[in-house]
Amino acid sequence: MQFLEWIKQPWPWYVAGPLIGLVVPLLLIMGNKSFGVSSSLRHICAACIPADIPFFKYNWRKETWNLFFVTGILLGAIIATQFLNSGKPIAVNPKLVSELAQYKIHNYSSIVPVDLFNWPALLTARGFILLVVGGFLVGFGTRYAGGCTSGHAIMGLSNLQWPSLVATCCFMIGGFITANLILPAILSL
Repeated sequence: MQFLEWIKQPWPWYVAGPLIGLVVPLLLIMGNKSFGVSSSLRHICAACIPADIPFFKYNWRKETWNLFFVTGILLGAIIATQFLNSGKPIAVNPKLVSELAQYKIHNYSSIVPVDLFNWPALLTARGFILLVVGGFLVGFGTRYAGGCTSGHAIMGLSNLQWPSLVATCCFMIGGFITANLILPAILSL
């Protein structure tokens, strides 16, 4: 029971960070594989869509390990939310709670604010922008940048790739602008 209580707690950065960082050399040693999640959607489409689209015409079977990796992330998330959940509301900084209260966000009983992420919210302007438009922009940006944040910031930077440094700087700048300028405007809707 002691282990179960320990694993339910947030891991400190000095444990989680090196564990994530060790994935890079492990993948390189085990078969010259690159860490990243966004390419898995391309592999799924290549496997499931028999169309004659050049972008999906490649040997996707070589990348099945990536599909298992993403499946493991999904299963791990399901296990964590269903069996490792402490049942307590998410701990949110009191300053953030008071700021989000201005936008009528009060429910922190789930891993994401229930006031924003639910089916009825999808039919509002705020929910549609956050969920549908935001999802489209994440997908477009990932394709435009040639990879996701994990692929560039973890794998690309550790391999000293210049495009990954540029992409990571752009991710950070975009995140700061979005969090401080765009998100408050969307939440005000």
